[in-house]
Parts: sequence; structure tokens; C-alpha cells
Amino acid sequence: MISEMILVPVEGATLAGDFVLPTSARAVVLFAHGSGSSRHSRRNRSVAADLRTAGLGTLLIDLLTEQEERRDVRTAEYRFDIPMLGRRVVAAIDWLTAQPDTRDLPVVLFGASTGAAAALLAAAERPERVLTVISRGGRPDLADEALAAVRASVLLIVGGEDHDVLGLNEDAARRLHAPHALSVVPGATHLFEEPGALEQVAATARQWCEDRLRAEPDET
Repeated sequence: MISEMILVPVEGATLAGDFVLPTSARAVVLFAHGSGSSRHSRRNRSVAADLRTAGLGTLLIDLLTEQEERRDVRTAEYRFDIPMLGRRVVAAIDWLTAQPDTRDLPVVLFGASTGAAAALLAAAERPERVLTVISRGGRPDLADEALAAVRASVLLIVGGEDHDVLGLNEDAARRLHAPHALSVVPGATHLFEEPGALEQVAATARQWCEDRLRAEPDET
């Protein structure tokens, strides 16, 4: 198994990531964090650990540099710069494509909050590399026109008590042309902090990936 911190150069910046690749991995899940979160997000690290038990590699990457993150805490100016965040997810996909151990593995994009919109933009830019996109409590609506251009299947996971975000996800789902599903976690709020809520997110994401990977040979 490979486990290392990696650096991805993009647009004059360098993004830090935590990369884990189990032996005989079948795909790599690239986590895109939004709204001030980072690769140290407890929730995404928990989901990533569960997905690795299913033989999936994971790359949790910061979409902002340390300097940008410090500024964003004060101004919130970068977390909603969806085009910039999308370009950085594309750079991470391209990094995976350049590595001998992952260049032939399908990529799953897992976006949280505004990271979901960035993931959808990246999926539209790299349709040949992205197997599927998963959004957890995300803002897919912020992907705007890119929603119609996404070819990969999309899973939108939202807490049942996260009413505003649920409505935004329902609207985004209507604008998607690709196969998609909306999964509502009953009783969960935006951060899925309720007992068992995050575990349900992980189980749903894992099964979605399993189904997509099983279907892939028939689709190529």
C-alpha cells in the first residue's frame, strides 16, 4: 500500500494532499473540500477510511494554500471562487493521470459544500477520467452551466433536515443530463453530526462506487 503526502502544482501555487493507494485498488476517490475546509476534515477522512476498506484509493487535497486559507477565514473570498476551485480539482485529476500507479484507474470525485460544484466543473472538463461524482451536503447548484455538460453519473447526498441545501440539490438535479440520484439521510443536518448519519453517508457512497465499478466494463 502507498501512503504519502503529495504536492500538486497549479497556477503558481502548490496544493498539499494525503494520498493512500491500497494494493490492487480499483479506483481513486478524490476529495474536494469547500467552504473553508481542508484535507484534515474529520468527516471526509472518516468517509475516506471506509472507502479504502472497499479497495478504493483516496486523495484528500487542499484546494487552497495555507496563505489563501488564512485569508479566506477572514474574507471568504476563495471558497466561492468555483472556477478557480474547479481548475484545481482538474490539476489533481491530471496529477493522478501522470502517476504510473493511478493513470489507468477511474477517478471518483467526492465534493463537500462548494467543493461539490468544483468537482462537477472538473468532471465536465475531464469526462474521460471521471467515473462518477458524489456530493455530500454540497452546493452543486453553483456549478451553473457545467451541470448540463457533466457526462459522469452523479450522486447527491443531503441531510433530511438540511432544508435549504436539499432544495438547492433538487434544483441542480433537474438541470443534470447525466444519470443521477438524490439520497436523503433522514434526520441529518448539514454536517451529518447526528448518530449514524455519517456512517450512512459512507455506506451509500461505497455502494454507489461499487455499482458504478461493476457497470463500467459493460459501458466501455
